[in-house]
Amino acid sequence: MLRKLLGVLAATVLFAGAASASTLEDVKARGKLLCGVNSGLQGFAEKQADGSWAGFDVDYCKALAAAVLGDASKVEFVGLTAQDRFDKLKSGAVDILARNTTWTMERETKLPFRFAGISYHDGQGFMVSKLSGVTSVYNMSQASICFVSGTTTQANVDDYFREKEMAYTAQTFSTITDAVAAYEAGKCDAYTADQSQLYAVRLKLAKPEDHIILPEVISKEPLGPAVRVGDEQWFNIARWTLFALIDAEELEVRGPGVAEAKEKSKKPNVRRLLGLEGTFGVDLGLDAEWAARAIAAVGNYGEIFDRNLGAGSKLQIERGLNNLWDKGGILYVPPVR
Repeated sequence: MLRKLLGVLAATVLFAGAASASTLEDVKARGKLLCGVNSGLQGFAEKQADGSWAGFDVDYCKALAAAVLGDASKVEFVGLTAQDRFDKLKSGAVDILARNTTWTMERETKLPFRFAGISYHDGQGFMVSKLSGVTSVYNMSQASICFVSGTTTQANVDDYFREKEMAYTAQTFSTITDAVAAYEAGKCDAYTADQSQLYAVRLKLAKPEDHIILPEVISKEPLGPAVRVGDEQWFNIARWTLFALIDAEELEVRGPGVAEAKEKSKKPNVRRLLGLEGTFGVDLGLDAEWAARAIAAVGNYGEIFDRNLGAGSKLQIERGLNNLWDKGGILYVPPVR
């Protein structure tokens, strides 16, 4: 009996050891990262006319590919809907989900996945036509609201309207395209989604200036990349790649300046981040250059934000909560040390 028990324990340990490295090994053997992204959300992930992908989440995946495979181009982007994203991650169809997905307790305990961190602090809002005369959510009792199914948005509205003792009628659609088309056609009074999505959606309306985003934010939507549970090494790689991009902004290490920083910087924090001191890359199962490659490929967090969502983009979204902790935001990550 004892021999059988020891055999079971040994098998469990061997299985755990194999699982912890499986995703990294799969990615290396395949020679490319499979990254699940939104099938078309401006600023976050969108396929361009030439077939390439661009966006905030896209750049994170490129950074991860650079860290793991040494080449930011070794990514296959898989466009996913809100309904199929979790099944695709669970089945192994993608190595990581970077699809403007909200980190919730249920998604970590019931599905279950592990979120690598918060890449974007968002909140749910509402868009309405200026002609409606609505200037606040408090004017929306009895309104008809368009939703995309398979997201947290309807549950948030249920909670908010019940707390305020307001009523509404739900109109649900399987895709953003269908929901927005219904809203623009006047089939519902408002469209609700994360505020970042509302900015992107409004730009694509026939007359963007005829629509406003209401001031109220009714939820916390911490968005971030997710991986399958049970693979701690891959989880750590995904997490620390995100942290490295944020840390690089705080340390003022820019993408184009990585080589110079490696050559000239005497700051201990910079030297550790760029692999000049310590064994941090080896401890992840990578090499010393992992973070330097990621930053050089796409820039630091601030550069990624500005290019895709902020001042350098059409969306013109203010940094707000997504600014560094010492610049008025709440962006704060553990140090590489």
